[in-house]
Amino acid sequence: MFADFQNITLGARARFEQQDWTGVQQAQADRLEIYKAKVDQLLPLLRNLAGDHIHNLTTWQKMRQDYAQLIGQYSNFEIAESFYNSVFCKVFVHQHITNDYAFVLSSRRKRNTRSELVAFSSYEFNGKIKELVAEILNDYEFSTPFSDLAFDVSQITRTVIAQLTGDQKSTDNPITVDVLEPIFYRNKGAYLVGRINGIDETPAPFVLPFLYQPDGTLYIDTLITDPDEVSVIFSFTRSYFMVDSAVPAQIVEFLHSVMPHKKLYELYASIGFRKHAKTDFFRDFMEHLDHSNDPLIIAPGIKGMVMSVFVLPSYDIVFKIIKDKFTPPKEVTKAIVKQKYQLVTKHDRAGRMADTQEFKAMRFPKQRFSAELIEELLSVAASQLTITDDEIIIEHLYTERRMEPLNLYLRTADDQQIINAMDEYGNAIKQLAAADIFPGDMLLKNFGVTRHGRVVFYDYDEICHLTECNFRKIPLPRNEQEEMASTPWYEVREFDVFPEEFRLFFSGNPKAKKAFDDLHGDLYEAETWQNMQNQLIQGQIIDVFPYRQRKRFTRQLP
Repeated sequence: MFADFQNITLGARARFEQQDWTGVQQAQADRLEIYKAKVDQLLPLLRNLAGDHIHNLTTWQKMRQDYAQLIGQYSNFEIAESFYNSVFCKVFVHQHITNDYAFVLSSRRKRNTRSELVAFSSYEFNGKIKELVAEILNDYEFSTPFSDLAFDVSQITRTVIAQLTGDQKSTDNPITVDVLEPIFYRNKGAYLVGRINGIDETPAPFVLPFLYQPDGTLYIDTLITDPDEVSVIFSFTRSYFMVDSAVPAQIVEFLHSVMPHKKLYELYASIGFRKHAKTDFFRDFMEHLDHSNDPLIIAPGIKGMVMSVFVLPSYDIVFKIIKDKFTPPKEVTKAIVKQKYQLVTKHDRAGRMADTQEFKAMRFPKQRFSAELIEELLSVAASQLTITDDEIIIEHLYTERRMEPLNLYLRTADDQQIINAMDEYGNAIKQLAAADIFPGDMLLKNFGVTRHGRVVFYDYDEICHLTECNFRKIPLPRNEQEEMASTPWYEVREFDVFPEEFRLFFSGNPKAKKAFDDLHGDLYEAETWQNMQNQLIQGQIIDVFPYRQRKRFTRQLP
């Protein structure tokens, strides 16, 4: 599995240099399928070898011990553990998951990487920023020529001087720059990732995005040094990077040094190791339960018609269960909802959709559930629950990063915050459209606000590809009877969308509506959506940058 994963990943440089954007999308999809395919490929072989013993827990107990010894010296042992867990869960249908038989806990609690290869190159700062920048870029050059490398170097130098120097950051410590040896690739960009040591107590990150001019030459779009802005680049709302990670922990540990607030499982996910991220999340959550005492409760906000959502207030994750029955007028099925969530996982999330993890037969300590939550789950999702004296087992659920629902955020926001949030809300809709995603239900309650102030979509039961929609203008009534009718006087077909009706999403919040009208009123026009559709149909892959427009270097594009 790991070798095939790496083979696809290592092709990222060639695809970038050849500007093979269709190949980039296909490689992303292919890599996501490898893990399941390898598990499915292994199972028949395992059944042939083990015979009737394959369902014997004692056999698996011995197998776990032998496997732990076998991978003991592996540099990527944590990935191997997660793969073992996936095979075990497939055999036992997510039952008997204990540390006796699977790697609920890691076989190595702490990694020692001193003997392993260093994943970064170090540069000493001798007072000449421009020369240092030029040296780094020379070491990481592509086969494609730069449009104007001297301009890029001068812009980077100017930004470093402005952001990372000054009396408030003066120091007598030697300044060094560490740059990760592998380059990060995603969509139409390549990213050089590093850190600056010696200016502050903690390393300062820096990220250099490489993009293409229309004439096929390279340029560096900006320099990102703010930890929060770097965090957005590695956000759970974006597709996974392609990066040469023979020792994934090295990459993760480096990233964690400049983004210490990010969980390790988030960083594993950001470089494509979703299944291990799932394992690491579970371990992190269980450890948090052991060191906390707050109860799991019903999530604040308006209850969904399709999902029942609960949270642990002290933990930044929401848990979502598909209801047994959906509140009218919802007409989707459980199978369709699952398909929608799978689509999000496999699709470019464009920085505007929360990543999800799917769990089966997940066990929780019963005493951590509030009485209200148990009552709610028994009322709306009883088929998914098994309750014992000590545990509540949920047959199927999703986890997502917790955000403040946009409708709740707006209740306490001041005028400027409302304007900013509505601008973000409109940008989120437009950027999802650029990625060929139509949210379907665009009510404010279906969007959340992150700690960075970004607006993100998280309710997927009605999403579809933008190109599947038929955007129409509401026909004018032909007579007074039609004008006064309580039901539409015109035919409405499946996939018909009338953007004029989007104004209804702001019911009860006139300030938010006015801000949206001023900033994104074009989204009420069918022509706006039709134009975006036409771009997608023509094969255009629209750029959606993981950093703010104002951060980009000012340049004269050819």
